[in-house]
Amino acid sequence: MGMLHFVSTGRQTADEFAAICQHIHPYADAIHIREKEKTAREVAAFVTALLRAGVPPKKIIVNDRVDVAAVYGVHGVQLAYHSLPVRAVRRSFPSLAVGCSVHGLAEARQAEEDGAHFCLFGHVFPSSSKPGLPPRGVDSLKEIAAAVHIPVIAIGGIHAGNARQALEAGAAGVAVLSAVFFAADPVGEAKRLAELVKGEGII
Repeated sequence: MGMLHFVSTGRQTADEFAAICQHIHPYADAIHIREKEKTAREVAAFVTALLRAGVPPKKIIVNDRVDVAAVYGVHGVQLAYHSLPVRAVRRSFPSLAVGCSVHGLAEARQAEEDGAHFCLFGHVFPSSSKPGLPPRGVDSLKEIAAAVHIPVIAIGGIHAGNARQALEAGAAGVAVLSAVFFAADPVGEAKRLAELVKGEGII
């Protein structure tokens, strides 16, 4: 039973994103608002759009913007190397789940030591959002998943054709972007992924 995270692409409006999430959130354990170019107010608009669309707050994770996550009472925050430190966020916002983006073994160990609840590792497969950057691969994923006790969620180029590979390498789950949000049939794709990752049909 793996976890399934859906992550915004940075290339859709809040309303477009929410319209898809309204139908796919039953298949997801978490929905990440990952909008790196946007202001706090714009990120907040994504949160309110999701809430209006009926996405439960306990499924929403905001990238980087701890302030937005705390103010809107959502489930958690995903921190990157440029974000606030994991320890500081855990201390100041004990109710937030804290994820950490990592790119190697040392970073994953540090995230665990600092108190992260989970980490996203990638990009595992070739990804259109990281053109020209070689993927870190399944072997690296396997090494990291074996070395830390917190859940490692694989990200980067994940789709229904390779999600099982990531889980077999030890990932606790997968995070999917364009394979769902730019699919001709996002709901069908989300359902396929849920069947593969969670081993179940309609949820």
